This record gives sequence, structure tokens and C-alpha cells, in this order.
Amino acid sequence: MGRVQLALNVTDLDEAVGFYSKLFETEPAKRRPGYANFAIANPPLKLVLFENPAQAGTLNHLGVEVESTADVVSATRRLMAAGLPTEVEDGVTCCHALQDKVWVAGADTRWEVYTVLADAPLVDAGASTGACCVGQDAATVCCTG
Repeated sequence: MGRVQLALNVTDLDEAVGFYSKLFETEPAKRRPGYANFAIANPPLKLVLFENPAQAGTLNHLGVEVESTADVVSATRRLMAAGLPTEVEDGVTCCHALQDKVWVAGADTRWEVYTVLADAPLVDAGASTGACCVGQDAATVCCTG
């Protein structure tokens, strides 16, 4: 079973968390500086918020969260067989989690199919902005370090 991921840029993370907590009647599954995510049961949705005032109100990126690396590999094979351009990233830290994923491009956007392998440790705020997947080309700069 998978669920669609919608990642949004917001001006004020606290305000956005309050709004989406009320809208979907659930609290965030994870909070980090400048970042929050929700694992919403109904409708099945992974909602990710990035505090990014310069891009507020815009889509950050889209994805499909799957249960395992095998599911990512299966999606990669299917997408490649369909002739779609793919970019595989194994063992990357993105959105404050260790992930295996594949990116696919088409129809004026990029999607990721990914699985979360483990929670990433909280990074010292002085060493990093704490943000990930920010900017117009978020797919190419999504927390690769």
C-alpha cells in the first residue's frame, strides 16, 4: 500500500501546522526546524511542509511513499520499461529521513517514489539550515547531504 505525498512551501510553519492539524484532525508525525510532516490516514496522504517564505504557497514536490525498497525497485523497473526518465537515489538523507527513492520526470513535473528506511538524526542548527527539498528544482537538491 502506498500513499501520495504532497510537499508544500509555507510562510509560517507554526501557523501551517495548526491549520493542517485542524483540517486533517491529526498532529504532525515529525517536526524539525523549518519542517513538519503528517501521516494522514483519511485520506491516505503524506503531507510535508517546508518553511520557505520566498516560495510560500507553491508546490515543493510530489511523491508516492511505498512500504519497502523492493517497492521502489519495482516502480523503477516499471517506469524504465515505460520509457520514462528515472534517477535512482539509494540511501539518501532527505526530509530528515534515510530513504531509497527513484525520481521520474514528465508532464511538467517530477515525482519521487520512495521508502523511509530510518529517521535521520537531528542536525546541529549551526551546521545546516535544517531545510531540505527547497527551491524550484527541489528534486535535484533534496537533502543529498
